[in-house]
Amino acid sequence: MMKTRITELLGISYPIIQGGMAWVAEHHLAAAVSDAGGLGLIGGANAPGEVVREEIRKARELTDKPVGVNVMLLSPYADEVAKVVVEEGIKVVTTGAGNPEKYMDMWKNAGIKVIPVIASVALAKRMERYGADAVVAEGMESGGHIGEQTTMTLVPQVVDAVTIPVIAAGGIGDGRGIAASFMLGAEAVQMGTRFLVAKEAQVHQNYKDRVLKANDIDSAVTGRSHGHPVRCLRNQMTREYMKLEKEGKSFEELEYLTLGALRRAVQDGDVKNGTVMAGQIAGMIHKEQTCKEMIEEMMAEAEKLLHWM
Repeated sequence: MMKTRITELLGISYPIIQGGMAWVAEHHLAAAVSDAGGLGLIGGANAPGEVVREEIRKARELTDKPVGVNVMLLSPYADEVAKVVVEEGIKVVTTGAGNPEKYMDMWKNAGIKVIPVIASVALAKRMERYGADAVVAEGMESGGHIGEQTTMTLVPQVVDAVTIPVIAAGGIGDGRGIAASFMLGAEAVQMGTRFLVAKEAQVHQNYKDRVLKANDIDSAVTGRSHGHPVRCLRNQMTREYMKLEKEGKSFEELEYLTLGALRRAVQDGDVKNGTVMAGQIAGMIHKEQTCKEMIEEMMAEAEKLLHWM
């Protein structure tokens, strides 16, 4: 068993956290990851507070292990969700797409462990000053909204800059990635893309198949021209988006192209015109497994590499 400050902090058996992916990180997946010894997260995304409340309660019907919530700070419902996690007695919150400072006092007073996702040393240091319990240092290899630094360069710099535990994310899909993250100074990993193809993930089979069939150069980054880069797998939508970007179309015109596109891919299985968010490790994933099988396989490999028996 690999014990770290993160496993102790969160009361989990393995130092693996499932990413709070919009439309993907719902109660079935979160409960399955937590039940397998990691930390499952319910992704708040753009959902209203009451929807997140319902997801929390459904997850608790499936597992008695801790389940966290990812609060997407750009959501118009962020204030609602921030209060719901307190009312529902959630013990762990991760945050994305912004700065959670306005909620820190409320969460800390409720005994919630707060773990912001960061993409720079400066933000990591700021989050530590404001009372974050740990940070997720996420490199640009990850799927969805990304920063500029790679995991390999970001993690050790963040580890050197803060005293709180660091969780590595981006480009991690097997035991080798976990072992490498620990060598860089991380004390846990956060993974999204690997869990997309979990048997418990309520993701359309077309989406899973697209990830399973991906190769090493199949991901593309859209939105660099307007400062909101997003990594997803190449398809008709990404080709059209990048063509319009080159033509200098406005942010509003480009965003209209992606309106509802992630939901279409995840729920309807439209992998041609939908947004198939996935990280660069998609080319490493070749099989569907249960969350338990995934976690146990990865941890066995990592422990062997690190000689932690």
